[in-house]
Amino acid sequence: MILAGDLGGTKTILALYDEHNAELSCVKKEVFVSADFERFETLLARFLASETGLIVNSVCLGVAGPVVDGDCNTTNLPWVLKRKEIAAQTNASVVVLLNDLEATAWGVLDLPRDDFVELNPDAKENPGNIAVIAAGTGLGEALMIWSDNKYHVVATEGGHTDFAPRNELEIGLLRHLMQLHPEHVSYQQVLCGAGLVNIYQYLKAIDYAPVDQRIESRMKSEDPAAVIAQQAHSGNDPLCVKVLDMFCEIYGAEAGNLALKCLPEGGIV
Repeated sequence: MILAGDLGGTKTILALYDEHNAELSCVKKEVFVSADFERFETLLARFLASETGLIVNSVCLGVAGPVVDGDCNTTNLPWVLKRKEIAAQTNASVVVLLNDLEATAWGVLDLPRDDFVELNPDAKENPGNIAVIAAGTGLGEALMIWSDNKYHVVATEGGHTDFAPRNELEIGLLRHLMQLHPEHVSYQQVLCGAGLVNIYQYLKAIDYAPVDQRIESRMKSEDPAAVIAQQAHSGNDPLCVKVLDMFCEIYGAEAGNLALKCLPEGGIV
């Protein structure tokens, strides 16, 4: 049996897979709120509690944070993940921790074509480097380097690079964020769920557009980033629309920065 997991700052997904004739079938899958657990081991114990007699042969976990010497101090959680402790808890002979975007990159190679949405259908398909960028609880980036007719995945912590504004409005956003984070402002503080809220608060502070008190009320009782995104997609609130526009423009700019660093002829995902 294979235990696989995606350990993120917002949610953690664990699943058990049975392998037969090189085919995987999901036996069990659960989603947990990561912040509900002070330690990953407690979450793992709950997941495995009902699986008495289960033999786990191998464990592979994608973790939001840098993996050093096979272990990981997670970026957005107080969890410290150690392979030896996970092996002892599961009795697995093989335990592998991967940076979450490294795991995503490997998964991209197995996705069917229908799972992709082409943003540039006129682009030529060439074998070559692929850049991976994903905004969620934080901002993750990875590289897929094409060499010897195969891909080699390289994890990065590129989301923590310095935020570089490109116009006066974005310079104002940087100044706003510097008041909150005087030591360092990174792309991750703009391009994530909390980043949407940061942009909203900045545009609100400079009176960019009228503030809808009904939206403000919802943001206090619901996930504020989700409320902003919903209102932006509906097109009913000019402030939220501008927030999402700025988010997407900066997201595109950082994707371009990543492309310049690895020349992804194989695409950006």
